[in-house]
Order: sequence, then structure tokens, then C-alpha cells
Amino acid sequence: MVGIVSRPDTQEKLEILSADAQYDLACACGTNKDEHRRRSSDGKWIYPVTLPNGGRSTLFKTLMSNTCGNDCKYCPLREQMDIRRCSLLPEETAAVFLNYYNQKKVFGLFLSSGVIHSPDATMDRLNRVAGILRRKHNFKGYIHLKIIPGASDAAIEQTLSLASAVSLNIETPGRSNLEKLSKKKRYIEDIIEPIKLISRLTSRGAKYERVRQTTQFIVGAAGERDSEIVKYMYGLYERLRMHRVYFSAYQRGLGDNSLFGEKPDNEKPEGILIREHRLYQVDFLLRKYGFKESEILFDNNGNLSLTTDPKEVWAANHPEMFPVNINKASKLSLLRVPGLGPVTVRRILEQRKQRQIRSIEDIAQPGGRLKRAKMYVIF
Repeated sequence: MVGIVSRPDTQEKLEILSADAQYDLACACGTNKDEHRRRSSDGKWIYPVTLPNGGRSTLFKTLMSNTCGNDCKYCPLREQMDIRRCSLLPEETAAVFLNYYNQKKVFGLFLSSGVIHSPDATMDRLNRVAGILRRKHNFKGYIHLKIIPGASDAAIEQTLSLASAVSLNIETPGRSNLEKLSKKKRYIEDIIEPIKLISRLTSRGAKYERVRQTTQFIVGAAGERDSEIVKYMYGLYERLRMHRVYFSAYQRGLGDNSLFGEKPDNEKPEGILIREHRLYQVDFLLRKYGFKESEILFDNNGNLSLTTDPKEVWAANHPEMFPVNINKASKLSLLRVPGLGPVTVRRILEQRKQRQIRSIEDIAQPGGRLKRAKMYVIF
């Protein structure tokens, strides 16, 4: 039997729905503490976002409804669960956001929802909120809307006309993995084809090129290998020009525990968060460091090392590439050095225009990362 909140007011609904929004982590995970979600002083979940100028601000994030007709085994809000269910009306949602925005507590909105009746019926609710903000209140700022799997092309295009960014979660690498988690979702028709449509409609020169598309993998729920995730991630970046891929480590207790028997180390509680972190490190290697999918190394089970970051694993397997001469090496060669990131490499390239670099201390006061670099470079 499903628990029902008896005529909750807007504040009560918001307390339930903003808390339940924590389970949808796209745009909420990151590689350092400043990128993780946190509670505001009034108990709501606030989500950090990096702005185009490099600064940081926060998003107001909530579900429009935690009622959901889907059966995703990893999700604590799936239809089989006995939880308090409620929904916000589009007018309520817009009013709540504007209240936060006018108080300068947030700079934008991240809006998602459980599936109410059908994907298109749910998209209509999400789009109505954005429409109220854009047309009635002339809001020009940031709105991120979730695309519901199975939404029609027309619903998706309407969303793109209203949003600054959209996300449709890919969830797993491949159809066979998704079938372990849901009997209702169709991998190609409901997820992959809509992602391709969004990619076409937001490509350079297209009608909605200003809109950014992101997606998210649920890591560990389907027993997938890291090599599978990396293959799909690379394809999303290379072929579909995805703006950003996120990862959410599945943690036992949130979903259907019938999924899980005895687990390998990278799916145990102590390993799953490290695994998520390793995938973010690979994401940076692909997006920022010039690595190809074929250069990411896995163990015999197709998984990333839990003890060593993937860049150091690559370096250990390519001794012929080292040491790198700090004063002569190309940008790409410097980016291959463990401990050197894009900011440090940019500093090196600028400094050596002026003078020869003679030691690590000439670059910066050596911390943990730069100390790692010392064994891979010469001056």
C-alpha cells in the first residue's frame, strides 16, 4: 500500500520533494568537495554549479512529483515502494523558485520528476513551469530540465525551446544492463534515440545550439564493468558531442537488494565511491588531457584500479614516454605527466617563455600532486 500525504501544503510538499531530489545526482557529483550537493540553512538541497566565467553559484533543485510509474530497481522512488507521495503544481513550483531567486539564494533551477501517468504528461508539467518563468515572469536565467525516457520528439523540442540545459540519463552501458534494472524502459527507443535527437537539435548551427546536454550513469547497479562505461562515455563525447557525463555510485539500501549477491571489491560500499571517483578521473583524461578510450587501462575483469589513479596506471605501462623535459615538451606530453593538470601545464608553458625552469619549486610550492610529478620529469 502506498503512503499518501493528506493534503500537504506547498512547504510540506517541498520538504519531501527537495529531499527526494538528492537521488538524482546529475550535476551534483564532482571531483572535489566544492562540487558536491549540500543542505541550505533551511534544510533544502542546494547544488553547486561552475559558471562559464569559472565562478561558482547554486541551483535550486526539486522534483515536481515523487510519484513514479517506472520500476527501476536502483531507485528508492520506484512505483513498488511504500513512501510518502506528493506532487507540486507548475504554478507552485514556479512561485517557490522565484522566492529563492529573488532572495538571491540561487541563480537557477534544476527540475526533474517521477513519471506521472506517461512521459509526455510529465514533460508537459516540467515545460509548463519553465513556460511560466520565461513568459509570465520574463525569467532569462538558467533552467535545467530533465528529459523523461520515452518522451516524444515534440515534447523534447518544446523543452529545448525553454531550457538552458537538459539531461536524459543513459543509466547503464547497453540494453542488456538496463534490462537487469527495468522491465518497462526500452534502451534504444526511450533513451538512446532521444539522446541522439537532442544531440542533433543542439549541434553547432542547429536551432537550439545554445542548450547543453548532460547525462548520467548509475554505477554498479547492473553489475557492469568499468570498460563498458568508458566505451559508452567515449562514444557520447566523440559521436554525440555530449557536454558532460556524470556518475552516481549505486549504494545498497536505496534500491531493490534482490539485485545483489556477493559483490566484487569495486561494488562493495568501501569500493563503489572510489570507483565513481576513478570514472570521474577517466572523464577528465578524455575531456581535458587528450586521452583516447583505447589508452585507458583496466584489470583482467575490465575494471579500473581502486588503488591507483588511471593516469598513473598509464604512465607505469609507458616507461618509454618518461622522463619528460619540462622546458621542451609539448603541451600534450606535459599533460601525460602524473601530477600535472591543465592549470599547472598552462603555467609551465607561460613561465618557460620568460626563463628556463630549473626545479619543481620554480613552478609552484610542491604539494602532493607536484611531488608525484618529480619522478617523471627532467629540467
